[in-house]
Amino acid sequence: MTNQVTVYSTDTCPYCTMMKNFLEQNDVAYTEVNVQHDQAAANRLVQATGQMGVPQTNINGEWVLGFDPTRVSELLNA
Repeated sequence: MTNQVTVYSTDTCPYCTMMKNFLEQNDVAYTEVNVQHDQAAANRLVQATGQMGVPQTNINGEWVLGFDPTRVSELLNA
């Protein structure tokens, strides 16, 4: 099964960079949505999670708030 991974990020977020680097180092394909440049995506993100902070990563429909490599690994291997 291929994991569906989307990272919601901004240009200036160091934890977003850490999340993307973690996924790349583990050969996980992901889609990035930059909410700093896409206000509609930012609005959808808040509606979906109730959170404005980034990174927020959606893995197969489950949300991970912040840089949490342990939770990301759990979801990727579920």
